[in-house]
Amino acid sequence: MTPLPAPAAGSGLPSRQPTPTAGPDADPPELYTVAVRALCEFAAKRGDLDLRFTPAPTAQQGITGHQALASARSAQSVHYQAELALSGRHRHLRVRGRADGYDPQAGRLDEVKTFRGDLARQPANHRALHWAQAKVYGALLCQQQGLAGLTLALVYYDVGRQLAAPPLLQHCSADELQQFFEALCEQFLHWAGQELAHRAARDAGLRGLAFPHPHFRSGQRPLAEAVYNAARSGRCLMAQAPTGIGKTLGTLFPLLKAAPGQGLDKLFFLTAKGSGRGLALDAVQALRAGPPQWPLRVLELVARDKACEHPDKACHGESCPLARGFYDRLPAARADAMARAGQHTLDRALLRDIALDHQVCPYYLGQELARWADLLVGDYNHFFDSHALLHGLAQAQGWRVAVLVDEAHNLIERGRSMYSASLHSGAWRAARAAAPASLKAPLVRLHRCWTALVKSQARPHAVLDGPPEALCSALQTATAAIGDYLADDPATLGPAQAPLMAVYFDALQFCRLLESFGPHSLIDLSLHAAAPGRGRVQQAADATLCLRNLLPAPFLRPRFEAAHSCVLFSATLAPQAFYADTLGLPANTAWVDVAAPFQAEQLQVHIVREVSTRYADRAASLAPIARLLAAQYQRQPGLYLAFFSSFEYLQQAADAFAAQQPGVPHWRQSQRMDEAARAAFLARFTPGQAGIGFAVLGGVFAEGIDLPGSRLIGAFIATLGLPQVNPLNEELRRRQQVAFGAGYDYTYLYPGIRKVVQAAGRVIRTPDDQGSLHLIDDRFARPEVLRLLPAWWVVQPAPSLPPGRRHRCRTTRC
Repeated sequence: MTPLPAPAAGSGLPSRQPTPTAGPDADPPELYTVAVRALCEFAAKRGDLDLRFTPAPTAQQGITGHQALASARSAQSVHYQAELALSGRHRHLRVRGRADGYDPQAGRLDEVKTFRGDLARQPANHRALHWAQAKVYGALLCQQQGLAGLTLALVYYDVGRQLAAPPLLQHCSADELQQFFEALCEQFLHWAGQELAHRAARDAGLRGLAFPHPHFRSGQRPLAEAVYNAARSGRCLMAQAPTGIGKTLGTLFPLLKAAPGQGLDKLFFLTAKGSGRGLALDAVQALRAGPPQWPLRVLELVARDKACEHPDKACHGESCPLARGFYDRLPAARADAMARAGQHTLDRALLRDIALDHQVCPYYLGQELARWADLLVGDYNHFFDSHALLHGLAQAQGWRVAVLVDEAHNLIERGRSMYSASLHSGAWRAARAAAPASLKAPLVRLHRCWTALVKSQARPHAVLDGPPEALCSALQTATAAIGDYLADDPATLGPAQAPLMAVYFDALQFCRLLESFGPHSLIDLSLHAAAPGRGRVQQAADATLCLRNLLPAPFLRPRFEAAHSCVLFSATLAPQAFYADTLGLPANTAWVDVAAPFQAEQLQVHIVREVSTRYADRAASLAPIARLLAAQYQRQPGLYLAFFSSFEYLQQAADAFAAQQPGVPHWRQSQRMDEAARAAFLARFTPGQAGIGFAVLGGVFAEGIDLPGSRLIGAFIATLGLPQVNPLNEELRRRQQVAFGAGYDYTYLYPGIRKVVQAAGRVIRTPDDQGSLHLIDDRFARPEVLRLLPAWWVVQPAPSLPPGRRHRCRTTRC
């Protein structure tokens, strides 16, 4: 099959490096650009990995601290220049960055670092790195302005006390600074040459990349062309594409083809679940196996708890052997990984092998290698979270990136959770018991504010008008006090302080989100039932205060804008406006709806109108549902899934079915199933077997599983999947009505039907599959619901329910 065409000459943005550009000021083809911070971290970082607790300022505190110092310096000298852009060259290396401040009259260059706690406890290798950055900026300034020498000032600003420590001064001649600068550059130049060669070989290989199969699947080529065109035009794309056409390969291949012409530095493939990462890595292997070979560096990012070799040890050299001398051994480990990356994917297993060969931490080796990989496969949070690694690196390094978001319908709820936080008063009670005497006063004040807030509430759950000022003030005071205590003597941390540390990190997240609180979020308070013998005041120990994000768009929109192109793909992205609005996609986002490769005859879709699954009708629905399942099983024995709206409903339905049909095999999803239990549930779906699995709609077995052929021949969905009507969802409905004018649909209807379509999508996985689908509820026949079902489905009259008392809905509302 002919691969997608290469971009026409001049149609794409020029590659940043190493493609030559025309003009008298153009960089030579061999020039490699690196940021000051990246250069220093590469060449000047030494010693242990040391993550002993030192309270770090928030991003906003760091910005405020820099601004405060710049304002004070400007008041002292009208010539003071803040955020001074600097760049310089050594051989074929260009180094650039922004110095924090420069006073030309005093001949002084400031390098500002914000901190909290006791500055004397700062590790020596951190101080050495800060001096290295100051000296590189000094060398660039001397180059740029022809200075003979310069005073460097390392300025530490305490954000807690809002005070700068006395500056550390060092006067250096231009020759000294230049020698230091060249020494660092020489350490980096070999690596830079290797990176230039890799980039040239990578781009040449990607230009010649061929699709790894003789033909595209039905629907796969239109998807690939839409992704390719979105990358060329620098736009976001929403791609609704049915299950079974090969969406992973159909999005990854065209984006790789587009990368050279668009000068893309990195590609990020982001998934909601680990199974999605596996599919992406399988697609990479398929591409790598086909001619020609190309040195694409592919890195899998995993969570810290999945990669840690010594979970019983702390992350510093005095505790963990893989942290001791980490930065001294990192260069060899990094070189080894890059040498292997040309032929192998740096997945979790290989990364672990390389790390242990060099006695470094696998997780932090992966974090370091993220700077040098081409394709990074990870979780949504690696780019969209408030502290996302990939977004932070892209901003700091000036990368041009493209992002693939797999199963993008999940990003709404994941986005909400990333920007939400909760506080539990019982946890603060435990922290107060573990706290030293110096923290008693702020924690007692916090407890009093909890008690007052609880007394003011008459209901078990309430959405508050806004953040409770007294409690939030007390919380910030307590958090600052705990932070100062921990910073003053981190060596005292131990198991006894675990409750204190737990609530501290929760409080930090809560306080950070308070800084951006607005119409996109709400505050709610839940009062839990008091234990026997407790008075009302004691209930303060059993209250939960939540800061919940409802509309993730304000937080996610800047991430989409930071990418050159972002492709969101899923089998369920309709209605388009719903996802575009709630996720905050740009106005010029493109859309493609790929036609399903399936025929209506493959799936017999029945709406069972005689049954209502509304909450008030569920008890009466159990017997007719059991008869329906039994009748279909008798007509066509095989493997089925039956989905219900909750675990309680599932258990009731399964019990009713077992009582009616004791001879029919069935198995049930249970709450909090571990990986082994999930695997056992799916293992029952084996060709040649028969029975019915009972599962929860929207759960782990309702999407992301593949049971082709006779492994699954039908599904029953006994619910519309509508979220519960409760105070939180009603507040969400009101907010979305104000923001988008479609509160009910955005809150209830669209999320519910999406879960239905996802679950139904388990039945037909390939063009050869055959199956049946029973939608059990009269509301499925409503026009507004039918419009949301896949276009290739043809709803047929349902077979009459078997004899028994016919069940009709007693209610009139959804």
